[in-house]
Amino acid sequence: MRLIDLSVPLATGMPVYPGDPRVAIAPALSVAADGVNVLHLDMGSQSGTHVDAPFHIDDALPTLDRLPLERFWGRAVVVDARGAEPRTPLGPSLFEGRLGAGTIVLVATGWSRHWGHDDYLAHPYLTPEAAELLVDAGIRTVGIDALSVDATPADDLPAHRILCGAHAVIAENLTGLDPLLDAQTAGESIEVSLLPLRLPAADGAPVRAVARVG
Repeated sequence: MRLIDLSVPLATGMPVYPGDPRVAIAPALSVAADGVNVLHLDMGSQSGTHVDAPFHIDDALPTLDRLPLERFWGRAVVVDARGAEPRTPLGPSLFEGRLGAGTIVLVATGWSRHWGHDDYLAHPYLTPEAAELLVDAGIRTVGIDALSVDATPADDLPAHRILCGAHAVIAENLTGLDPLLDAQTAGESIEVSLLPLRLPAADGAPVRAVARVG
């Protein structure tokens, strides 16, 4: 059994979704002056590797703390979309025959290689039809190694609305999914933890996403 980190590091000036709060991390206390080291963190709830609660797109939908913990931890299937071109819509055919109710579905686009560059905004994204297929298959947790499951920027968020409307969790800005695809091809089991910070009434929160393989 081995653990694989699927999270981007939190750092001042890191990429964020256009319009989201910028991330700033700085010392607040130091051993020299105060006897202890403490950081001051200034960031939005959707910073870095994070999960969206359904409340993210609709005030009437559940907040982060109203979702069962099972949404954030479980067996995972990784779908290989690494051949997709920039801004490619990912349709239902990518997922057909791969889904089982209750499974965490991770979409590996390979776009995490563009983290920190302008090209990161030109990521592939789910079509509404693909989101509907996932929901109909009983999937309630979907992750992607890109900025969003929808196009960036977007006038609307159709994949978010479909997934969140089914009370699903969305994980975004994952990284390091290539080893999971290799493990899956080798027949190894994959379990993923996407446990968020415990923020009451939140739209989402950063996570330390980790996969357990084997």
